[in-house]
Amino acid sequence: MKEVLIATNNAGKAKDFETLFRPLGIQVLTLNDIEGDIDVDETGDTFEANAILKAETVARLLGKIVIADDSGLEIDALGGSPGVYSARYAGAEKNDEANIDKALNELEKASTDNRSARFRCVLAIAGPGLKTETFSGSCEGLIHTKRQGSNGFGYDPIFFVPALNRTMAELSAQEKNEISHRGAALTQLKSKLPQYMTGTGDLE
Repeated sequence: MKEVLIATNNAGKAKDFETLFRPLGIQVLTLNDIEGDIDVDETGDTFEANAILKAETVARLLGKIVIADDSGLEIDALGGSPGVYSARYAGAEKNDEANIDKALNELEKASTDNRSARFRCVLAIAGPGLKTETFSGSCEGLIHTKRQGSNGFGYDPIFFVPALNRTMAELSAQEKNEISHRGAALTQLKSKLPQYMTGTGDLE
């Protein structure tokens, strides 16, 4: 089975990628499967910049083809926050529950009925001698007033999908990947992935 390295230590993201890549016959490895501690500071101010930074840094360090994901939640009433700071919205410890609490509190303080939001994802794929490419996806929804569901991770319990009348955390893994921001980005990546896996992707 072919392998692809995802530049993340996030177990939730790893599970999403495993579900997405399994039908392609590709085994997912993460930074947790690599010896040594690799931690790339996300210093970019856009999802694209951070995804590229992570993919190129890890690819250079390991000499492997790497896919990096940067994604997050944009709440319109909060000016697009938490955005690129989604994982550490409530602090550097990256606590999902604290992040949700802060998002709900900030939205309540905004005193607005507008609860529109979206999940955004950018995937970057990089490798030795290959041109880095990015693929993006988004999923529109609303911020629920309270947590619902126990699946998923991050902000999934408060991200309500009107078309399905459920939050992301109430969806099965398959249902989530059919409509998620990460699934949409991966759909675009799939057309290029075979080229990278066989070493025939665009050269620099």
